[in-house]
Amino acid sequence: MTAMPHEPLTQEDVLLEGFLALETPEGFRAELIEGEIVVTPPPDGDHEDCIGLIVEQMIERSRTRMQYAPNKGLTLKDVPGAPRDRVIPDGTFAPRERRLFRGADSWMPCDGVSMVLEVTSTRAHRDRDTKRRCYARGGIPFYLLVDRDDSTVTLFAEPEDGDYRARQTVPFGKPLTLPDPFGFDLVTADFL
Repeated sequence: MTAMPHEPLTQEDVLLEGFLALETPEGFRAELIEGEIVVTPPPDGDHEDCIGLIVEQMIERSRTRMQYAPNKGLTLKDVPGAPRDRVIPDGTFAPRERRLFRGADSWMPCDGVSMVLEVTSTRAHRDRDTKRRCYARGGIPFYLLVDRDDSTVTLFAEPEDGDYRARQTVPFGKPLTLPDPFGFDLVTADFL
């Protein structure tokens, strides 16, 4: 990532190099979100239980066989004037037939990803706002957010101009319809 000898490093270049050189404590994860380095501690058990409940349903009920990667580093598309984001969703889903994760580096492009999943934890505002915009800028078709503070599940869809144009929210206990390529109603009763 070093600039050519005749090109000075930009502030973004320096930030990205510093980010990539980070050594985080075991279990922690570091992300570069909208020009800010964010280090997150390991999640609690309820957070992981919720993810497990969703993954089970995705694997068993999706119309399209899904491949799942927990905590997969994604490099989002460079958009002129926008930061070079490197995010780690709680879960990343892609059609199994694509074998998107096979041979992928620690940080892979988001092309081909069908949906990302976040379950709120200590910094819920990042999942609700900042990461939502990152995923939309990356062109990820669907973003599923489980908001434990609000006891809701939201599916964001139709990424355009740095955000999602459509959203569907249900309270815990109500099913959430996931469109193709998933094609089933996500059961949320166990989130209560």
